[in-house]
Amino acid sequence: MRIAQIAPMYESVPPSHYGGTERVVWSLTEELVRRGHDVTLFASGDSQTSARLVPTTPRSLRRQMSREEILEVSPWLHLAMLSDVLRDASAFDVIHSHVDHYTFPFTRLIATPIVTTLHGRLDIWMLKPILRCYPDAPLVSISRSQRAPLAELPLNWVGCVYNGIPLEHFPFRAQPGDYLVFLGRICPEKRPDWAVEVARRSGMPLKVAAKIDPVDQAYWRTEIEPLFRANQVEFLGEVNEQEKAALLGGAYATLFPIDWPEPFGLVMAESLACGTPVIAMRRGSVPEVLEDGVSGFICDSVAEMIAAVPRVAELDRATCRRRAERFSQAAMADGYEAVYQQVIAARRDPPLAALELVA
Repeated sequence: MRIAQIAPMYESVPPSHYGGTERVVWSLTEELVRRGHDVTLFASGDSQTSARLVPTTPRSLRRQMSREEILEVSPWLHLAMLSDVLRDASAFDVIHSHVDHYTFPFTRLIATPIVTTLHGRLDIWMLKPILRCYPDAPLVSISRSQRAPLAELPLNWVGCVYNGIPLEHFPFRAQPGDYLVFLGRICPEKRPDWAVEVARRSGMPLKVAAKIDPVDQAYWRTEIEPLFRANQVEFLGEVNEQEKAALLGGAYATLFPIDWPEPFGLVMAESLACGTPVIAMRRGSVPEVLEDGVSGFICDSVAEMIAAVPRVAELDRATCRRRAERFSQAAMADGYEAVYQQVIAARRDPPLAALELVA
């Protein structure tokens, strides 16, 4: 197939440090190229890919603009990118968008099918009036739970494909370490404060590798930095892919104390790939990714997370690694290949029947 992948321009593909969507786009693109597809990646010019790269900006936006500038300029830059893609739409069998609702108005205007993966949370009020305007736009979710806030809308879900990771980037570690780890972003909905409480009351060291966005700087300075300092938390800042694998693999358990409907949560899959169990709050996609009592523990309170810490010793790290195979780069590509074939066929022979492409 001739496939166009449209990536957000906020980070490079793959990102040098934090960046979930761009990392997923890279993994999918590389696997599709490996399978012999003709893939064109529309992404920032500092991206690295085996596909044909069409640079949409010289560098990722976060490498050249402030947050305020990005908020003002990025919609127009993404629309300019889409105009370039659509100008050459006939060169592709399918266009796969990872830039959310920007592509919706164009799905009606060209013959080439456009499928959009929604990577973010869908419980935001402004999405409903937008999505109501495009009931025929082919959509893919990254978990079943992600769709829940939009259940009453007659949307065209053509698949549910879990995010995938390159398992070889996360070597298996048979022996557990002696610390807990928190990895992601420092923000209220990720609840790093709960991670500190779990570690403190469990009597275990806590290592944190996390990004601090400008919007969360005040939260970091006033609440989290003093908390880390008072509890001797080892704060590592952002880490790259190799550092992340070493940190997760060397941990006793990964803490995932989220307090929002996380659509997927790559860190859970990455941790399992290393063999490290995950202790998580029952929010969003967590019950779809973890198996309670097998690859980690799914909890309903901080007290339950604390109680789960000693029970991690009961879990088999090799089983955790095997469970991560559901979220491999190859499994994700299998799912999207089926979606592409479906939307291409639908243009020839409507109507479109939805697939559920999850293990």
